[in-house]
Amino acid sequence: MDYQKLADLLFPDVKLSPADYEQIYPARQLAANAKVTRIGPSPTGFIHLGNLYNAIIGERLAHQSNGIFYLRIEDTDSKREVAGAVEIILSALGFFGIHFDEGATINGDCGKYGPYRQRQRKEIYHCFAKQLVEMGKAYPCFCSEEELEQMREQQIAKQVNFGYYGEWARDRNNDYQEIAERIAEGESYVLRFRSDGDIDNTVILDDAIRGELQLQENYQDFVLLKSDGIPTYHFAHVVDDHLMRSTHVIRSEEWLATAPIHLQLFDTFGWQRPIYCHTAQLMKLEDGNRRKLSKRKDPELALEYYCSEGYLPEAIWEYLLTVLNSNFEEWRLTNPNEPYLNFPFTIEKMSNSGTLFDLDKLQNISKEILVRTPAEEIYQQLESWASKYDPRFAAIFSADKDYSLRIIDVNRSGDRPRKDLVYWKQTVQFLSFYFDELFTIEDAYPENVDEDMASEIFKRYLETLNFNDDQEQWFNKVREITETLGFAVQPKKYRKNPELYRGSIVDVSNTIRIAITGRLNSPDLWEISKILGEQRVRNHIQAAMNK
Repeated sequence: MDYQKLADLLFPDVKLSPADYEQIYPARQLAANAKVTRIGPSPTGFIHLGNLYNAIIGERLAHQSNGIFYLRIEDTDSKREVAGAVEIILSALGFFGIHFDEGATINGDCGKYGPYRQRQRKEIYHCFAKQLVEMGKAYPCFCSEEELEQMREQQIAKQVNFGYYGEWARDRNNDYQEIAERIAEGESYVLRFRSDGDIDNTVILDDAIRGELQLQENYQDFVLLKSDGIPTYHFAHVVDDHLMRSTHVIRSEEWLATAPIHLQLFDTFGWQRPIYCHTAQLMKLEDGNRRKLSKRKDPELALEYYCSEGYLPEAIWEYLLTVLNSNFEEWRLTNPNEPYLNFPFTIEKMSNSGTLFDLDKLQNISKEILVRTPAEEIYQQLESWASKYDPRFAAIFSADKDYSLRIIDVNRSGDRPRKDLVYWKQTVQFLSFYFDELFTIEDAYPENVDEDMASEIFKRYLETLNFNDDQEQWFNKVREITETLGFAVQPKKYRKNPELYRGSIVDVSNTIRIAITGRLNSPDLWEISKILGEQRVRNHIQAAMNK
């Protein structure tokens, strides 16, 4: 076979050579230890936690080493592409503080190694596909989908490995004349790689996270270019990572199965392999068993979930850093006030086993961050979030800024501050009782207090309520109501002799608390009352009496 002649037949429009592209995309002038990393999401309109997980790794590796972090849109699968998906990707990642040095942007590309959208790089892929044909490493395959399905059925019947290889690679040895005639007749074809791999051989992958791995060598004649001339992921990302000079490729462990294909391509071209980092999949505990987070089952997989719920980007970062590096929590304890970006992230501290996603732990981290956040900053962020996701609350909340700042700061100072605020949707619900338009009774009265007793407690509370009292005077009046109505002032006395009392002061104070706040769990009742004001407190109590 005259491979040069075949290459010219298949790619008559290719004008530049591989050497030309090596000059167009030269080696980057960076320090020796600088890392070049990227993320390559598909424009499907769904940007998920795994994308952010890997983006944080890539961003940290690049920026901690004064390297380059770029965005490449891997849009070779046009059937799955969603209009506006690039904007969704950039918006979501930007919200979480992921910023790129170069790559695809809403208004085009930024950087000297573009285009950064794979469908715009078709002529580049064709140049290197032509090179493979010239080397005798690629050939056209005219098999239809129906013929491939028939082949699969035969392989099932014979109980052999599936795929296009060896004796099953029907068009591997077609001569030039046959190929030329079929192309002249307009017959559709794909371009396949001609593999010299052996099913019994292994290939070594030095994974930065998992160490040395022995994988089965690729022996399949996989597709390089589809019938429309667009490359497969396997081919495109290898060419791109070489020309864009990626030093590290961060991706999920699901790509380990096809990694031998990628290594084979790098080795065939004689290019230096990037350092592959196959990350552990995010898992969820369900009925005692771990399973992979699912787009269909788990709303928390989508980044939009965290935006719409109102989680702090900083909390997401800190949580994922605890997942990514086992020593982050220790570092945080010794550096409580340091920005999380000062943490020295390393690949060596990453786990290679399935990572359990823990929403409760994320919320605990968020509480710790919010309790340290100044009220003014919380006000600005909450108002901004609510303007988009809860306009009614935003209007109510922003009507009196001073009032809203005061309710944010209740019980957040001192040695043991309350950690009531978790994320913005929860914060809206938690603060709702401060606003008449949102107030509602959520919890039932204590079991020791029936409706008649509750009314009596409220009647006596209103009779003695004096907003000029200090906290001690106020509490003494609650004690007096408690004792007069037959409840134990000291809870331990009630626990010791429950038959002697109707209940304890806890029941009385919680009944008052529910009337004023609508719930059992709230900050200090006296302080809340001072913020609500006498008229609002009396209105809440009166409404509870009249219901």
